[in-house]
Amino acid sequence: MPIYEYKCSKCGPFEQKQSMKDDPLTHCPTCDGPVQRLISRSVGIVFKGPGFYINDSKSDSSHSKDTSAS
Repeated sequence: MPIYEYKCSKCGPFEQKQSMKDDPLTHCPTCDGPVQRLISRSVGIVFKGPGFYINDSKSDSSHSKDTSAS
């Protein structure tokens, strides 16, 4: 289940684990004040493996061979 970030007008920011099917919270679970759902800053996606950009997963030794050939 994903963790969503909210900001309570009284308590401040907090995180809530919810199903993707659940409706967003409208009231703080602590003080029952109004809340606003925030957009997360960190996603944590790592692209590795073949099929991506040249510089994503190559080691330094293979990169130096490519530059010396050109």
